[in-house]
Amino acid sequence: MSKRVAVVTGGIGGLGTEICKTLARSGRRVVAADLAARAERVADFERETTGLDIRFEALDVGDFDACAALVRKLEDEFGSLDVLVNAAGITRDVTLRKMEKVQWDAVLNINLDGVFNICRHAVEGMMSRGFGRIVNISSVNGQTGQFGQANYSAAKAGMHGFTMALAREVARKGVTVNSVSPGYCETAMVMAMPEDIRNGIVEKVPVGRLGKPSEIARTVEFLTADDAGFITGANIPVNGGLFISF
Repeated sequence: MSKRVAVVTGGIGGLGTEICKTLARSGRRVVAADLAARAERVADFERETTGLDIRFEALDVGDFDACAALVRKLEDEFGSLDVLVNAAGITRDVTLRKMEKVQWDAVLNINLDGVFNICRHAVEGMMSRGFGRIVNISSVNGQTGQFGQANYSAAKAGMHGFTMALAREVARKGVTVNSVSPGYCETAMVMAMPEDIRNGIVEKVPVGRLGKPSEIARTVEFLTADDAGFITGANIPVNGGLFISF
């Protein structure tokens, strides 16, 4: 059987890169879809993934037509798109009373609309071929809320609602749809926080540390396996017990 083809949106980000590498090492042909404008990061990503079956494709997940074009391109080239991981995301943190509409729209457009945009075009082929694995990367803050993140928390909570609904629609066609809700992990964004704030977060995590991107990637790998077909509509928290501490 030919390799399963996997697309990871936000594929050159901290979590996205690790997910790409883990899926490639498990035998998938991986396409990292992300903004080409981040030229330096794209070059770094390509160096990091040298020797693995991973390639970069430019994509703005907020663009409905661009998502359609990428899905068509990959299906024409490889014959299928089998695995889709939606890891693209941004933040525009500010309290609601100071939030501008542009800050709300930007986060919802990428974090939630982007999931619709690419799933809408990928799911038809998955259903017709009788196989598909979709994993949406949500967040602990979509479960608990977070100060200054009404936009982000709403998008991430909405992502899991979308996951459960789509899972029901495609379950009998061999397609599973799940979400993963990471806690705070050792990504560039988290490590850029002031040390005292980061230490305060770690103090609240029952296991006493930040997560590793590889731990999120391992969960994604598990959910996208061929023999994971009886898990669908689920949300898997990977947060070191942070959720239970609230």
